[in-house]
Amino acid sequence: MTRTLTLLALAASLCGCGLAGTGAAAPAAAAAEAQQAAEAQKTEARVRERLDAAAREAEQKRQAGEADAR
Repeated sequence: MTRTLTLLALAASLCGCGLAGTGAAAPAAAAAEAQQAAEAQKTEARVRERLDAAAREAEQKRQAGEADAR
C-alpha cells in the first residue's frame, strides 16, 4: 500500500511539473523534426536542380555568343 501511494505521489508530482508530458511529446517532436528534415532535403534538391539548369542555360548562351562572334 505504501509503495502504491509513493508511486502515485511521484506520478502526480511529475505531471504537475510537466515532466511526464515531455516523455510523451518527445517522440512526436522527433517525428515532426524528421519530417521537416525530409522536406528540407527535397527543397534543397529542387533548388540544386534549378541552379544546375540555370548554369547549363548560361553556358549554352555563352557558347552561342562565342559561335556568333566567330
